[in-house]
Amino acid sequence: MRLHHKVCLITGAAAGIGQATAEKFAQEGAILALCDLNEERGRNLATTLGPQHLFHKVNVADQSAVRAWVDQVVAQKGRVDVLVNNAGILRDGQLVKMKEGEVVKQMSEADFDLVISVNLKGVFNCTQAVTPQMIRQGGGVILNASSIVGLDGNFGQTNYVATKAAVVGMTKVWARELGRYNIRVNAIAPGFIATEMVNAMPEKVLAGMRDHTPLGRLGSPADIANAYTFLASDEASYISGETLRVDGGIVIGT
Repeated sequence: MRLHHKVCLITGAAAGIGQATAEKFAQEGAILALCDLNEERGRNLATTLGPQHLFHKVNVADQSAVRAWVDQVVAQKGRVDVLVNNAGILRDGQLVKMKEGEVVKQMSEADFDLVISVNLKGVFNCTQAVTPQMIRQGGGVILNASSIVGLDGNFGQTNYVATKAAVVGMTKVWARELGRYNIRVNAIAPGFIATEMVNAMPEKVLAGMRDHTPLGRLGSPADIANAYTFLASDEASYISGETLRVDGGIVIGT
């Protein structure tokens, strides 16, 4: 019960790593405030976990919607102890693809902007919304979803990598700015994780992921949830400004 009675907000909680984190936090005694755009799955998850948990449909890229969500949670639960900025999307594509000297395809401005708005601005919106409450109550924990590709880069992911690298930078800034208020800020950089989206990929692609991971397997959402749980708990009370790789030892490109 490492999170006993702690009010924990989790974005993108309806599936994958977000769902696994919600389930783990609930097992550790947390009171959950979940958000996602998938209302049906999100509400079902909150209901399954117990009547004390909340769900709201929220687009994290919408600053006013985020602030309304946080205000509702504080009104109902009285505080915010932990924020997990998990929500994120993919819109992969090469910067420029050429054939016979001509541009045949390139990443669209719309795909670039959409990923930035969710994966980066969404983290900013949620963190800015909870910080005043954390300061007023005397502390809290903010956990951000980065990625190994934000540290190492990856082919065809200019937009996604840009957001995940920026999350590492923002984590360091906020750890410095908010430490005086007893607010810890850390990030997780997952490797190849067997979420529903990843498991739907062709077996050849999955085999390549496993072959590039020294531990010889994909990670599970529970592996990331366990790391979030540790960083959210008092066991990590002297850890701030860090990005923890949870990747099976992988180095991209090897």
